[in-house]
Amino acid sequence: MSVGRSRSSAVASLTILLCMGAAAVLAAARPTPGASRAAAAANGTCQSRLEPFGYKCEEHTVTTADGYILSLQRIPGGRGGSDQSPVGKIPVLLQHGLLMDGVTWLVNSPSESLGYILADGGYDVWIANSRGTVYSRGHTTLSSTDPAYWDWSWDELAGDDLPAVVQYVYAQSGQQRVHYVGHSLGTLIAFAALSEGQQVGMLRSAALLSPIAYLDEVSSPLARAAADVFLGEALYWLGLNEFDPTGETVHKLVTDVCSQPGINCYNLMSVFTGDNCCLDNSSVRVFLAHEPQASAAKNMVHLAQMIRGGTIAKYDYGNAADNTKHYGQATPPAYDVSAIPDDFPLFLSYGGRDSLSDVQDVDHLIHEALKSHDGDKLTVQYLDDYAHADFVMAGNAKDRVYAPLMAFFKLQEK
Repeated sequence: MSVGRSRSSAVASLTILLCMGAAAVLAAARPTPGASRAAAAANGTCQSRLEPFGYKCEEHTVTTADGYILSLQRIPGGRGGSDQSPVGKIPVLLQHGLLMDGVTWLVNSPSESLGYILADGGYDVWIANSRGTVYSRGHTTLSSTDPAYWDWSWDELAGDDLPAVVQYVYAQSGQQRVHYVGHSLGTLIAFAALSEGQQVGMLRSAALLSPIAYLDEVSSPLARAAADVFLGEALYWLGLNEFDPTGETVHKLVTDVCSQPGINCYNLMSVFTGDNCCLDNSSVRVFLAHEPQASAAKNMVHLAQMIRGGTIAKYDYGNAADNTKHYGQATPPAYDVSAIPDDFPLFLSYGGRDSLSDVQDVDHLIHEALKSHDGDKLTVQYLDDYAHADFVMAGNAKDRVYAPLMAFFKLQEK
């Protein structure tokens, strides 16, 4: 392959993967990448998105088994109310998706975003921030500038981050079982963890929005084209360990592509996530002040492997020797979603316009992987006009998604 072709592949791959996170598309058009995000980071989620609206907020940290120090925000009570104690309240853990952080759950007004709504509804709300995001870049021995810091994929999010956070929330809430809510990548790590029996006894239920377990029917032709390119080669050719959408290298590549005639990067949000029905300018402005967030290049490659392979499996190191070194076998072990206990309560909500959590992939999940799940423990909601970002940013999600979700929670609390 020529250098020119390698550069072309790298540019295409990075641009497409960037856009897959929804946030990154908008970031490509940002004139000063990272400036507003840095200001938001200095203030913190509590100061920037909760306390100004009258919510009490606590900052917590938890350390994973492999040394990553993760940030958590806790909303112990409703808006401006007298009941600010979490004692006796059922905990809910909110887990964001790819290239996002916990602000995902707070981008709209207190009457529209799930984090606020749950707190006002009497829950003890915990907001997670995955490793590598701006509030979770600590480590017991590594700096985020060390390549080794970024040696992870969603395997580690499922096997290390999620267990550490669930255990912490469970302990802090007086050993009350936890409701889990995930969006996008936050659903994938839940499927992986639950399929291996992790923390099932500490969880009360899981509500999974835009669920991702299979990606082989992703309907975006550009996303599929990105996966068909050998992404590992493209990323390592660029020397990237951290995939930072606001970093100079990625930003320049995206800007170059977005400046080409006939390419409108704002509209790529719809091309990659689907035609979101119900976003508004105010939520987009909040979104741009905090997102997008960094991830590991290895994580991006792992997701591309899922699209190419049509399976939900651990990271493929590309050869039998390396896979055997990590897994004791020549090929990566698969996650068996059907191993999730049939009586574990699941709420799945997906959209007809979602290009990432594609309808065919979700149908495969429901009718194959979860076909033996107890009927009274599996609630499925389908919204014909919703796309990927609508589930966390739509102005009407309170009535269309969150009200049924909270009704599902109540059934599991009886």
